[in-house]
Amino acid sequence: MENDGLIQKNGRIDTELVGRKAAAYSIVPDYRISIGMEILKKEIKMIAINLYGEQIGHTRYEITFERSSSYFKTVCDKILEFKNSLGTVDEQILGIGFAMQGLITPDKQTVLYGKILSCTGLSIIEFSRHLPYPCSFIHDAESAAISELWVSPELTDAFYLSLSRHLGAAIISKRKILTGKHGHSSTIEHIQIQPDGSRCYCGRRGCMETVLSLTSLLSESETPEYFFSNVSQKEPSALNRWNIFLTNLAKAINMLHLVYDTDFILGGYLAQYVHKEDIAFIHDQIQQMTPFTEAHDFLLISKMPKHNILIGAALPYIQAFLNNPDI
Repeated sequence: MENDGLIQKNGRIDTELVGRKAAAYSIVPDYRISIGMEILKKEIKMIAINLYGEQIGHTRYEITFERSSSYFKTVCDKILEFKNSLGTVDEQILGIGFAMQGLITPDKQTVLYGKILSCTGLSIIEFSRHLPYPCSFIHDAESAAISELWVSPELTDAFYLSLSRHLGAAIISKRKILTGKHGHSSTIEHIQIQPDGSRCYCGRRGCMETVLSLTSLLSESETPEYFFSNVSQKEPSALNRWNIFLTNLAKAINMLHLVYDTDFILGGYLAQYVHKEDIAFIHDQIQQMTPFTEAHDFLLISKMPKHNILIGAALPYIQAFLNNPDI
């Protein structure tokens, strides 16, 4: 392995025994890398990680999604440009994971349901034909949950809520993501909780998506930084909107917790703005709704709130390599 460049000497191991100290070895972090992509309506994001799951490069481009050959070619050109900027060679790259705002087929090759980007039926071939690396799709909520498992080796079972531009979720059971019989397990975003509410992108009204997404929380021209700055300064309008959001979140968690009594992890882009007092507020709301006396130990904040979707999209290639370095 040392001759192949996979491991390197890294000091010596202290021992109480007499004699020469044993050499310590460690993995060469960038012996292999993988790239995670996030395809959004008006931009693409990408990150490169090493064999330790550490970020070694990150960038974004403002490119509006369209289902056209020119779009797919442009995105792939940007990937190659990004790869070159890292100084890596093709042989180092294990693969590229494309995180999508939609459901993905079990073989990770096709978008099963993609209303947000109008990309239902999209094949990974549209990207892979322009790239010399293995490529696969992954649902963005599943991607975020994978990154949570990576940083939490003690985590076995949980309901992961991805609170980002759009609402998503993933059920973790025995450290595996449950996808369900037909590929749409844990799609809580389409549970109707306000029958007369706003229209969801699925066409129905009052889905959880319409009250628990970043899109529903902010006005069209408002940034998260601006909104939460106002919340921290206790600006009445922003504080009221945030409390309504947290109350709706408590209703959703209570409903799901009655079905699946497990830990709930608040992840996604909004996780970085959720504080201990917000968790206490949610718990108090749940306690008023549920018939049971609830402990405070089941509400958790993600340990990886930043770049979780991107890192999670790249991690399956890293995990596969670590399990079988001969691939």
